[in-house]
Amino acid sequence: MPGRVQSVERAAAILRLLGTSPEGMGVTAVARSLTLPKGTVHGLLRTLEHVGFVEQDSRSGRYRPGTGLRQLGTGHLDVNELRSHCINWADPLAAHSGEAVRIGALRDGKVLVIHHVFRPYEPQATLDVGCRLPPHATALGKVLLAYDPRAAQLLDEPHEPFTPRTLTTPTGLRQALREVRATGWGAEVEERKMGRAAIAAPILGSGGTVVGAVGLAGAVERICDTRGRPRVSLVGRVQETARAVSRSLAARR
Repeated sequence: MPGRVQSVERAAAILRLLGTSPEGMGVTAVARSLTLPKGTVHGLLRTLEHVGFVEQDSRSGRYRPGTGLRQLGTGHLDVNELRSHCINWADPLAAHSGEAVRIGALRDGKVLVIHHVFRPYEPQATLDVGCRLPPHATALGKVLLAYDPRAAQLLDEPHEPFTPRTLTTPTGLRQALREVRATGWGAEVEERKMGRAAIAAPILGSGGTVVGAVGLAGAVERICDTRGRPRVSLVGRVQETARAVSRSLAARR
C-alpha cells in the first residue's frame, strides 16, 4: 500500500494556515509557523499560485487563499440558469446606457455569449448569442480570465493580434488581469475592432465564485471620455448590474 506524499501534506498545511490569516502571510511567516525551510515553502507557494489555490498581493508580497479553492466542488453554473437570472437586468442596462449588452461565460478557453441585448434603436445588429469571443481581446474575457484559476495556461498560448492595440504578450495580459482584480471591472478599447470599446464586470455565484460577466459595448466616442478612458458613469452602471445579477443568484440558494 503506497505511503503518504509529504509535499501534498505540506501544501495542505499551508492552505489551512493561510485560511486562518485574513491579511495573508509571507514566506518567512509560513515557514516559521510550520517549521519548514523557506525554500521549500516558497516552492510550494509558487506551485499553489500557479494552479490558482493561492494569490500573492503584489504590494505586500503576502499570500492568501485563491479563487481556485472556492471553485472546488462548485462546478460551472449552467448557462441557461445564468441567462435566466440575467434577462431582467440586461435590458435595463441597455436602455439606460444606450449600448449593446452581452452576458458571457468562459468555456473551453473562449467567451461564450449566452445573452445579447441590441443597442436601442439599432435593430439591424447581428445576434451574438452562441458565438465565442477571444478572451484576450474583449472586456468580458479579461474579467473572466482575471478570476479563473486556469488562466495561467491560457495566457501562455499564442494570441491573435486583431488590431495594433490587442494585448498579445503574457506580460501585458497579466498586468491587465491584475488591474481587473484591483478595480473589479475590465475594459478593452479598440483591441478587437478599431473604433469599438467595451466595459465588463464579474457575476458572482455561490461562495463568491465568478460564474460569468456582464458587459456593454459600443463606439469608442460613446464608451470613452475625451482622454480615451471608459466613462465612470458607464462603469458604475455595469458594476451595478453585475451586483444585481449576483444577488439574484445568491437568492436562489
